[in-house]
Amino acid sequence: MIRTCLFDLGNVLVHFSHDRMCTQIGELCGRSGPEIRTLLIESGLQWDFERGRLSEHQFRERLETLVDRRLVHAELIAAGSDIFTLNEPMLPLLTGLRTQGYRLVLLSNTSIAHFEFVSRNYRVLELFDQFVLSFRVGARKPDPVIYQAALQAIDCEPHECFYTDDIAEYIVAGRGHGLHAEVFTDAGTCLDHLRSHGLSM
Repeated sequence: MIRTCLFDLGNVLVHFSHDRMCTQIGELCGRSGPEIRTLLIESGLQWDFERGRLSEHQFRERLETLVDRRLVHAELIAAGSDIFTLNEPMLPLLTGLRTQGYRLVLLSNTSIAHFEFVSRNYRVLELFDQFVLSFRVGARKPDPVIYQAALQAIDCEPHECFYTDDIAEYIVAGRGHGLHAEVFTDAGTCLDHLRSHGLSM
């Protein structure tokens, strides 16, 4: 019997665009979006931020060094975080799960800036009981460390938890930890997956 549902954040609860992030940061830095993508994503700097290895101020300082330009902290955080839109069809599904007494846990590769932006702008996270976040755990999916943290947070046995994520590699990792896991594509398919695992929705 499923007792807990474990959800990813990006492209599950909210849609996001790394291209938009790189373009907006590029406008502050006097660089093109592709140049910023190389400096942030291809270099792994963004992933270090998401692992919590850098604070917001350290992240800004590293980027300032790379682009040889002083940046206004608030402007950088806004440019890098205003990249999300709510996946509205997920709201009634999550509300229904919550109403029926299922425990909801978030499992996300995210930075403190992105998590706080979503928390401020969308109420969807208010439905969740607990958050397992890469910047707090110090590891990103599919690292076993973050799944071990999730197993602690679900407050049930792994076979009593349903997990969905938009990245197939992370689903494979979740199944390796004993979770019932399915690739997320849209809210309707997620509902079908939940029902196939015995939830009456």
